[in-house]
This record gives sequence, C-alpha cells and structure tokens, in this order.
Amino acid sequence: MKVLTARFLALPIAALIGLAATALAMSGDIGLGGGASTPLCPAGHLPHKGGDSIEAKPCPTISSQTPNSRIRARPSSLSGTSPLADLPPCGGGARQGRGGCLAARDDLSELDLQRVETVTGAATDFSKAEQFEAMSGGATTTIAPINERVFSQFSANLPFEDEQNFKLGKALFEKLWVSAPSSTQASDGLGPLYNARACESCHPRDGRGRPPAGADATSTIFRLARPARDEAERRMIAAHQVANLPDPVYGAQLQDSAVPGLAAEGRLEVTYQDESVPLYGGETVYLRKPHYGVTDLGYGPMDPTTILSPRVAPPMIGLGLIEMIHESDILAKADPNDRDGDGISGRAALVRDRDRGALALGRFGWKAQNPTIRQQAADAFAADIGISTPAFDNGHGDCTEAQGACRRLPTGVQARLGPVEAPDPVLGLVTFYSANLAVPARRKASFPETLNGKQLFYEAGCPACHVPKYVTRRDAPHKELAFQLIWPYSDFLLHDMGEGLADGQDVGVASGREWRTPPLWGLGLTKTVSGHTFLLHDGRARNFTEAILWHGGEAEKARNAFAAMSRDDRNALLSFLESL
Repeated sequence: MKVLTARFLALPIAALIGLAATALAMSGDIGLGGGASTPLCPAGHLPHKGGDSIEAKPCPTISSQTPNSRIRARPSSLSGTSPLADLPPCGGGARQGRGGCLAARDDLSELDLQRVETVTGAATDFSKAEQFEAMSGGATTTIAPINERVFSQFSANLPFEDEQNFKLGKALFEKLWVSAPSSTQASDGLGPLYNARACESCHPRDGRGRPPAGADATSTIFRLARPARDEAERRMIAAHQVANLPDPVYGAQLQDSAVPGLAAEGRLEVTYQDESVPLYGGETVYLRKPHYGVTDLGYGPMDPTTILSPRVAPPMIGLGLIEMIHESDILAKADPNDRDGDGISGRAALVRDRDRGALALGRFGWKAQNPTIRQQAADAFAADIGISTPAFDNGHGDCTEAQGACRRLPTGVQARLGPVEAPDPVLGLVTFYSANLAVPARRKASFPETLNGKQLFYEAGCPACHVPKYVTRRDAPHKELAFQLIWPYSDFLLHDMGEGLADGQDVGVASGREWRTPPLWGLGLTKTVSGHTFLLHDGRARNFTEAILWHGGEAEKARNAFAAMSRDDRNALLSFLESL
C-alpha cells in the first residue's frame, strides 16, 4: 500500500484528477464525467455519493426558474459583452441562440438542461482553473505519459470488451494497401491513383500532417474543383447532391502516386514569400505567404477554371466526442446575418449524409464537409488511398472517364466479400478507432501564467469562435461518450477568415473564404507528437504566433488585439495555448 501511495503521489495533479474521473466513470456513478444515469451538478461539480467527487461537497441547489429565464447569455462578442441579453425571449421550449430562437436539446430533462447551461457558461474568474478544466475529454481523457504516442491512446473509460475493436481498427488504420491483384486479397485495391497507402501515412502517430517538404507531400493533398457551368450543375450543388464539381480530367483530388504501369497525376509545388507584420513593442514577425502550383502533369492540362486547395491532415483526437455534441448546441452559436452585431457570423454547414440520404450538420474536415466520422473516413479511403467503401463504392477511386487506362485496371473487389474493397467491417472498425482516440489531459492548467493567458484569450474575443466547452449528448449510443464535459475550443461553424487565408474554392455552402473553426485541444502537443508546429489548413504557419496573425475577416479584431498586446501578454496567451 505504501508503494502504491508513493506512486500516486508522484503523479501530476491532472493525472490524479484523471484517475478519479476515470474511476468514477467505470463505476457508472458520474454524470458529466462518464455516465448517463446520474444527474449533473452545476458549475462543473460531479455528483458522487451525495457530494462532489473532488471537494466532497453536496451539489449546489438550483432555484426554480422559468424556461425563458434559464437562458444565460454567453459573452461571445469581441468586447466580452453578452449580445443575447438584449434579444427578445423565445416562446415555448425554444431557447435563444446567437442567430435567433431554436429548439432546445431533446436529450435532457429541464433540470439537466439548466445545469448544462450553467457548467458551459463563459469563465469569469481567472484566478484559478475551472472545475475539471484539465480533463479536456471528460472521463475519456487519457493521462498516458506525454510522448510521441500520446495521441494514440484509447478513451480512458472505454469498456474492456471494446478494446479489441479499437486495436483491430488501429491495425487497419496503419495497414499498407497494395495494388490488385495480390496474393493478400484482404489488402489489395490500392489506387490505381492515390496519395498514400495507409491512413497513418497522412496522420502520423494520429497527429497533424505537415506541408510539402521537397518531394515529400504525403500528408498534404490538393483538392480540385471548378465552378458550375450551367443551371443543372448549380441545382446539383444547391440540392447538396455534390459539394462542388471536379476537374474533368484530374477529378476531385490530385493524386501524386500511382500503381506500377500507370502515370501519377502530377506533383504539387509550393513556394513562399515573406510578409512582415509589426507587433506592439517594436517586434516584427515574418509570415510566409504560400504560392501553389502543379508540375509534371501526367494527363494533359487541367481545366483553366479549376481551383486548387491544399489541405494538411488534421489530428485525430476527440472525434467521437465532437460527433456527440448535440446539434442544437452548435446551431445555437450560428449567426449568419450577425444578428447580435458582434462582427462574428458563423454559419452551419449543411451537407448530405450519404448513409441516411438526408441533410445533416457538417462537423468534420476543413470546410465541415462531412457530417460523421464514418463518412469522413470513407471520403479519405476513396480520395487518398483509392479504396472503395459502402459510402463511396467506386473501385477505381478518383479515376475519371478521361483516364481510360486507370479505369481498365483491376480493382480489389472480392465477390465473396461484397461489392467494395473495404466492406462495413473494415470501415466500421476504422470509424470506431477514430471515434475513440482520447484527448490528453491539459498541462499547467492552473499555473498563473496560463490563467493570465486564458484571461487575455477571452478579452481578445477568441472564444467567440473557439468556444471552450460543451456537454455531449446524454443519449449517445456509446455510453463512454455520453454526457461528458469536454473542452474542444471550437464552435464547429464556418467563418470568413479573410482574403489572406482564402483558397477561392467553394465546398458545399462554404465559400472560398470560409473555414470551419478547428478545435484547439491537443494543440500544445503538436511538436511532441508530430515533430513540428506547422498550423492552419495548409501548414503555412510555423508557430502559434504566425497562426494568430494569419487570422482575418471575422477574426481580424481578435488578431489585432493580439498584435497590440505587450510582449509579456502575448507570451502569456501563447502559454495558455501551449497548455491545451
């Protein structure tokens, strides 16, 4: 017992909190931290045997409130004021969102809804960390040692019987596919045109990709799209039948690799031009503005109207939790017409769910172009590796009608396994793996420098888009993801980020200037996991400072606030980001 006690005392405080939360989750008696059966205490307290699991205090009492008075205005404007306070109340069971009234969550009781709204309210006390702030993924948070594999851990509260599926999914995620026909029929079907042979190639150690470095562009892709040419094509886009229209020869994505005997489509090329940005105090930062092109085209010229959009692979952590954020909580933050006048609009991306054939809220991808992890995975299988799935059943991947030699090559479809190369067991296991990659615990969340930076983050208006926290659905199909207090720091909406970051390519409802707000959790571990700190959709930013200074459009006021800070204040804000 003394040895065990010594080992526990040697753990950092975040790890100790994580162990407590995980233990409670496994017991099924936890509310926010891990189960769907116990009511939630407000203000971040987790009920456990009649009291708070950390401070052993009873849950605070919430006084009776009317449905309308329970709505707490969230300080989401750049000035830090509460724009919802002056809006008229909503009737019935509706609640006030930034863009107007909308339906309340249908998975919570009235009491739970009040408590969730309390615990997800904006921080006002920056003298100490918020309750359970270090547990970015709730009870799913991993407290594994901080090393290059910290993004590859499964959810801390994953049931033992599900660990096998996670490990099978991991094996498929790392699997190297080969061209057909092959003696290993379970592995053939690669390409014929492709960017990578494995998911792991684009997401090394489940982390962030990097921009092209010489001939190596494995974790960067070029999406290709051209404008609609006629009314029929415009109707297809408006009806969400397609997100955009591919190049007639090269398809929707430039594949820089091909199976033996077939020419690759081309090679992406990037050059940079320095742009100086002055900061308060006399410091100058040099941003690198990228210029993109394609060389060694293998199938003739591209359509002159085709627009190229580079995309770097994002990290894989926390995806299952993002999928379990209630749609109403995301829509509540949308304000497409800037009704509250704070300069931040935020638009929901409505996309086609290919499994259900219905419109759904887009959450995944740089343009929020996919509604589910399953569809995001199927999209990557098809475009990046050339593997067909039930969602994208073309065995020749992105080969177009103009690429006849590509379409004549054999596929990896096995009649005994069905009509696609990666049938549901494969796609399902990769989806399960992706949904259960845990978010690591925060570091130094309670340090004075971090708390000072957090306050500056709020004062600059960053939480208007990088919304800190949510409580996931109580009715989540996988209970380990249900009713978790999570801290992704994103609203998962589309925002105009200005001309500097624009790629000019429309994707569904997203314009060429709009990007989905990326979650910030795990940001401070980028260097540890990926070996670099390249950020933004194309990896142009080499560090946090550059990433902030590239913000424009709706985020320009926040960017200017950062540039006007003293060096000490800027460093404090960067320390806060490093702690995420």
